Amino acid sequence: RTEDLSVRRQTSVLLSVLVVVLSGSRLVSESRIELNMSWTVKGVNRTHTDFPFDQNKEWKEPFIFVQGADTQLGMFQDFEEITTEPKWAQEIALAELAVQKVNQMKPRPKFYVICGDLCHAFYDKSPEERAAQDADFKRIFSKVDPSIAVVCVCGNHDVGDKPTVEIIDKYKSNYGDDYFSFYAGGVFFICINSQLYHSTSAPEENEAHDKWLNTQLDIARGLEVPSIMFQHVPWFHTDPERTVEDYFEIDYTIRKKMLDKLVDAGVKYVFCGHLHKNGGG
Repeated sequence: RTEDLSVRRQTSVLLSVLVVVLSGSRLVSESRIELNMSWTVKGVNRTHTDFPFDQNKEWKEPFIFVQGADTQLGMFQDFEEITTEPKWAQEIALAELAVQKVNQMKPRPKFYVICGDLCHAFYDKSPEERAAQDADFKRIFSKVDPSIAVVCVCGNHDVGDKPTVEIIDKYKSNYGDDYFSFYAGGVFFICINSQLYHSTSAPEENEAHDKWLNTQLDIARGLEVPSIMFQHVPWFHTDPERTVEDYFEIDYTIRKKMLDKLVDAGVKYVFCGHLHKNGGG
């Protein structure tokens, strides 16, 4: 039943973060964080390099992870006259605060996932601005303590409202695969490119994604512990049966088919972004 799925979304620019209890380690000093500051692409070969499959399948103990979404460096300038340099200084301050709070958490989160719209500018429309925003995002999130994995999920501002192979490749060169899966603490996590279900602009990419996802759902179906999905655009806001076309959710026809698949495979929770306010159902 679709009611078994819980869809969660976080507020804009990580002003708050969702802490999910599903263990951590000791705090490290700010100086150590600065010394370890570097950005490495983690989404490789359709998995996350911080979580090797063969080392994380077994459930050992409860743990927590943190979810955020829509950091979207550069968004505010579209709604107000910004005179500071860079023009996303407000978003930088908020993102840095979020990283600081996550680093101070006890117990330590196993990972910090950002569910899409990492930056605001589109690769095809404003490439220079996007490059500057990407650089700031990497600088900020490389300060997440090394004991906490950073998991990046793509949003529409990352792969385009109408994705193309070229734009997706640009995203991948900065952040890694646009869809992948991993085990953490014995739980199976599936990260998808939701824009491929929100647009028909890249049919070959969509077909490949769908084939891959079916394989992941086959894996999930055979597990004793319920699986969890991360994406940007939600399947629905609050009502899975709503049929009105809406930019902020997946079309009903696609949604109904996919939710049935997820429920059948034992996917218990879906965490999203995009809406810029809380929702769920």
